[in-house]
Amino acid sequence: MVTTKKKNNAEFGAWLSIMVYIALSLLKLVIGYFSNSKALMADGLNNTTDIIASIAVLVGLKISKKPADADHRYGHSRAETVASMVASFIMAAVGIEVLISSVTKFIQGDFQSPSVIAAWVGLFSAGVMFWVFLYNSRLAKRTGSHALKAAAADNKSDALVSLGTVVGILGSIWGLPWFDSLTAVIVGLLICKTAWDIFWEASHMLTDGFDVKELEKFTNTVSVMDGVEKVKDIKARVHGNQIFVDLTIVVDQDMSVLEGHEITETIEQELMERHQINNVLVHIEPD
Repeated sequence: MVTTKKKNNAEFGAWLSIMVYIALSLLKLVIGYFSNSKALMADGLNNTTDIIASIAVLVGLKISKKPADADHRYGHSRAETVASMVASFIMAAVGIEVLISSVTKFIQGDFQSPSVIAAWVGLFSAGVMFWVFLYNSRLAKRTGSHALKAAAADNKSDALVSLGTVVGILGSIWGLPWFDSLTAVIVGLLICKTAWDIFWEASHMLTDGFDVKELEKFTNTVSVMDGVEKVKDIKARVHGNQIFVDLTIVVDQDMSVLEGHEITETIEQELMERHQINNVLVHIEPD
C-alpha cells in the first residue's frame, strides 16, 4: 500500500515535468524564432525531448505499479529503470541533432544578434526549471523512485542550460554575434552529457550493479546483531524503487530452527528500519 502511494506521488512529479516542459518549449521556440536566437531555439528543442522523456518515465511508473504475476515474480518495478534508459536515448538523439545543426551554422558564419526578450525568456525558464528540479528531487528521495531521480537530474540540467542560454544571448547582444551560436553548440553537448549520465546509471541497475559502500552498511548492521557470528556473503540489486538483499549468515551450529527463524525476522526488521529495505532473503549456515 505504501509502495503504491509512493509511486502515485512519483507520477505526479512526472506529470508536473510534462506540463512545465510543454509550456516552456512552446515559449522558447516561438520567442527564439522571432527574436533570431539560435541558443533559445536549441533550448526549446531540448525541452521538447524532455516532454517525450517525461512521458516515458510516466509510462514506466504506471507499469511498475502492476503486481507480481506468473512471469514477473519480482513484480514490474524495473519498468522504471527501463523508462530512464528510454529517456536517455531520446535525449541523446536530440542532443546530437542540436549539435549538428548548431555546428553547421557556426562554421557557416550564420550569425545574427537576438532580441533582448530572448534573454528574459531564458532567465524565466531557468527559474521555473530550478523550482521543478528542487520539487522532483525531494519527491524522488521520499519515494525512492530512480526514474523520478533521473527526471530531476534532467530538470537541473535544463535549468543550467537555460542560464547558459541567457549568457550566450547577452554576449551576442553586447557585440559578440557568434556567442549565441556557440551557446547553442554547448547546449547540444550538455544534452548529450545528461543523456549519458542517465544511461549509465540505468544500465548499471539493469545489470544488477550495486553500490559497494551501501553493501558495507548493510553488512555492518547485520554483523553486530545477537546470534550472528559473521556475514558470509551479501548481494543486493535494485528493482525500480525497491532493493532486494540476499545474505548468508553464520550462526552457532547448536541453534534450533526456531531460534534461527527468529534471527532472520530480526534481521529483516532491522534492515527495514535502518535502511528501508523490505525485501530480504536470509540463508543460515552453521559454524
